[in-house]
Amino acid sequence: MSRPRQIILALVFLTRLPLGRLLPPEILPLSRAAWAFPLAGVVLGALAGVPLWVMGPGLLPAALSVALAVWLTGALHEDALADFADAGGGRDRADRLRIMRDSTIGSYGAAALMATGLVRVAALAVLGPLALIAAVAAGRVAPVMLMRTLPPARADGLGQGAGQPSRRAVVAATLTGVLALFLGAPGPGGAFLAMALVGLSVVAVSRRACRLLGGQTGDVLGASALVAECAALVGMAALT
Repeated sequence: MSRPRQIILALVFLTRLPLGRLLPPEILPLSRAAWAFPLAGVVLGALAGVPLWVMGPGLLPAALSVALAVWLTGALHEDALADFADAGGGRDRADRLRIMRDSTIGSYGAAALMATGLVRVAALAVLGPLALIAAVAAGRVAPVMLMRTLPPARADGLGQGAGQPSRRAVVAATLTGVLALFLGAPGPGGAFLAMALVGLSVVAVSRRACRLLGGQTGDVLGASALVAECAALVGMAALT
């Protein structure tokens, strides 16, 4: 699969942009497009940041940008975060996996969505569109790392079917995310702090996924992206 098709596959998977017609009518291995996840994040962040580009930083444009990001992704990561948070109320591993496939949202999931929404709006209100692009790109490094380091928790589903990206893909995705942070953060201090918090968020999600589920699922991957995005925004906003 060529590099341009891998980028398109990453965009088709991570957004709801109508690009599927540009791919061949066959099943393509998602792991081979993992290196392009942060690039897809750059595109997503640039599109979602239109209100910030036009109106400048502030609560209203920040809220509109977050809403636009949710719409552009079809709430993919929000749904994943809610499912992963609700899994914490399960009795055992089997019950937690069952909860994550339940379409209803429980109190844990609702609280997680409210918290991440508030963090994103509050941070973007004092940042701007470049920081949004950087955070979204850096956040999409997290699922690449977890796809590489954690075994699938199920014998089926996205986490198992996505495959394991190569070490080179993980390095490429990480470098892209780091570069995005240094280009989009208000200063080098914010970029370094954002990197540190993103790394901590990946470790935290990984440890919780291992403890609750014994590995990763599609919901774990989606949740890791949103949590890492929030961590990057906090890091950049804290030193603004």
